[in-house]
Amino acid sequence: MNPFTLLFRLPLVPLRGVVRLGEVLHDHAERKSHDPAPVRRQLEQAEQARAAGEISDEDLAGVQAQAIGRLIPAPASGVSPAIGRGDHGA
Repeated sequence: MNPFTLLFRLPLVPLRGVVRLGEVLHDHAERKSHDPAPVRRQLEQAEQARAAGEISDEDLAGVQAQAIGRLIPAPASGVSPAIGRGDHGA
């Protein structure tokens, strides 16, 4: 790397570190949110609360839907449903 290039890249080093830190934190949060153990505990607590009469069937269904949503990743935005099915609109 020549000194001229280094002169322009050096001020960006802290920014690159902050971006990398953000990526690491995001990955950690994604892994933690999709971990099945806390989701299982949440479902067990909801079942216990329903058995005790603390929540309704509708509330239990909402908790279950939320838990399933945490385990199953959402489809990428901007992706056509036709992609991957073999029909190309023709």
